[in-house]
Amino acid sequence: MAGQLIDEDPQLAHRHAVAAKQGAPRLPIVREAVGETAYAAGEYGEALSEFRALRRMTGTDEYLPAMADCERALGRYPAALKLVREGLASGPEVPTQIELRLVEAGIRADSGQADEATRLLQREIEDIGTRGTKLSRARLRYAYADLLERTGDVAGAERWFVAAANLDPQGNTDAEDRLATIRGVVIEYDDSEDSEDSDEPDGPEAAPEDE
Repeated sequence: MAGQLIDEDPQLAHRHAVAAKQGAPRLPIVREAVGETAYAAGEYGEALSEFRALRRMTGTDEYLPAMADCERALGRYPAALKLVREGLASGPEVPTQIELRLVEAGIRADSGQADEATRLLQREIEDIGTRGTKLSRARLRYAYADLLERTGDVAGAERWFVAAANLDPQGNTDAEDRLATIRGVVIEYDDSEDSEDSDEPDGPEAAPEDE
C-alpha cells in the first residue's frame, strides 16, 4: 500500500509504512519504505534517521544522495556537503554520482550561489556524456534547465528542457510541462482516453548533445 500510494498521497503512504515498521522493525525493506515515504512526505528528519538505520543494516551507500538531500532540506549544509564528498569519493555508479551532484548544486543555489550551481551542473553534463541511464541524464539536464530559467537564461532553459524531455518519454520529470510554460502553450489532459498508444511524445528534436 505504501508503494501504491507514495506518488498520490505520500502522507497516507507513510502511515502505512510506519504501521509495517511496528510489526517488523528489523526488516531492511520496511525501513526503506518508511524512509522513502517520509522523504516524499517532507518529513526529512525522520527520513534521515531511517536512511541511517538502513545504511547500518545493509552496509550500502545507495541512500547517501537522499541522506545528503535531507541534511540540505534541514538547512545543515556542511553536513550535507560532507555526505556528498563521501559519496563521490567512493566511486559511485553514474546515476548515484548524478544525484550527489544535484544535491551539491541545490546547496549552492540555496546559498545564493546560483552561478556556481549552474557551472557545476554544466561540467557534470560534459563529464558524464552519454553514460548512465536516460532518466538520470534527464534529471541532470532538467536541473540545469531549471537553474538557467531561474537565472534569466530562458532560451538556454528551453533548449535543455527539450533535451531532458527527449531523454524522458515516460514523463518522470515534468520537462514537457515546463517547456510548454516557457512557450506559452496550455496543455489540456483528457483522462477519459487510453494513453497506451502514445508512449513517445511528439516533442521537438533533442539538443545536439543528446541526439
